[in-house]
Amino acid sequence: MSTGADVKARVGDIPNDSNLNLTQEQSFKKGFCSLRHGLAFILQLCNFSIYTQQMNLSIAITAMVNTTAPASQLNASTERPSADSQDFWNETLQESKAPVYDWTPEIQGILLSSLSYGSFLAPIPTGYVAGVFGAKYVVGAGLLISSMLTLFIPLAADAGVALLIVLRVIQGIAQVMVLTGQYSMWVKWAPPLERSQLTTIAGSGSMLGTFLVLISGGLLCQTLGWPYIFYIFGGIGCVCCLIWFPLVYDDPENHPFISTGEKRYIVCSLAQESGILSALPFVFGCVCIILGGLLADFLLSRKILQLVTIRKLFTAIGVLVSSGILVPLPWVRSSRITTMAFLVLSSTFCSLCDSGALINFLDIAPRYAGFLKGLLQVFSHISGGIAPTVAGFFIGQDPEFGWRNVFLLAAAIDVVGLLFYLIFGRAEVQDWAKEQTFTHL
Repeated sequence: MSTGADVKARVGDIPNDSNLNLTQEQSFKKGFCSLRHGLAFILQLCNFSIYTQQMNLSIAITAMVNTTAPASQLNASTERPSADSQDFWNETLQESKAPVYDWTPEIQGILLSSLSYGSFLAPIPTGYVAGVFGAKYVVGAGLLISSMLTLFIPLAADAGVALLIVLRVIQGIAQVMVLTGQYSMWVKWAPPLERSQLTTIAGSGSMLGTFLVLISGGLLCQTLGWPYIFYIFGGIGCVCCLIWFPLVYDDPENHPFISTGEKRYIVCSLAQESGILSALPFVFGCVCIILGGLLADFLLSRKILQLVTIRKLFTAIGVLVSSGILVPLPWVRSSRITTMAFLVLSSTFCSLCDSGALINFLDIAPRYAGFLKGLLQVFSHISGGIAPTVAGFFIGQDPEFGWRNVFLLAAAIDVVGLLFYLIFGRAEVQDWAKEQTFTHL
């Protein structure tokens, strides 16, 4: 016969699915052997490549420039000393590896700063394009363009200063695509509790790249010749592209190699954060409802405005401002912070309607307040049932611009309703709502 202890022991040996899932989830919280950490290290390599490509001309230009020839000679070789001196052989060896150019200090300054000429225009469109087409292709294309142009810098230098400047300007824009677009990756890949860790791992590549190019750049110029500093670090960037495109995905849901446990952990973590962010508009709206009510009573008690003016003013502000904020929302979807700010502001101003039209039935018919509030709820539930259906129809017809049409339609309905209220709205008790009094003779 089995004792109770034996039964408990056997039951304890049976694995519990919930315990396994919990243990698996905890392992994904702690371990570095995960795809999200792999993405961080790949981005670290990308940042390493970009920063070495940013710095390589600053290191190589000392070997590229001829400091002995007259400034009037352009793209000329250095003048050779006497053949019987050791310097002649050293200089001959150097010239066999790479040419030198008679660039004036002004030209050198332009070449070094040309990387930033177009960069200040790139971050905003880069963030938008990353939000529309996905950060994978924006970052990958930027890295590939920058790396390929790095390989062509020696040829561009031979062709002339103008071509080299143009190449550097394009390269700077491509590098901004990498440095800006990569942060869109973490919107779906980084759990809130690991966001700092993952982004700093990726960002450390910039420090590592700067350190390595400063240490090895001069040595490469002396031993192999200055073109090799561009060939080597440009080649590293191209290799990084070969890793980037097949292994990196914008969404963990679409990654073919991600485990179920890690996918669940990332999605659940982001869903929890999404719930917190979704609550923010209601928090600010709650505060604004109270403040709006206090302000409305203050204006009425001090006789600054009439009651009907207060109701219409608060309704107009709530409807127009909130609708005006929601209309441009589809065009700023690449920025999560901006999107949340728009939603919070829209909810905040919309709550002013609670001191306007939404309580106007108390003014015009206090006798039937309960009935009118119920009627208001009926129309509210009807619109709540129609709105998701209409939104789904628009999105199904045009997934890219569907939300834009939804917001435009909602704003149009709000404005039409506001105009109707401004024309016909009243604040005094209506005749049909007055209590009839009988006079006894």
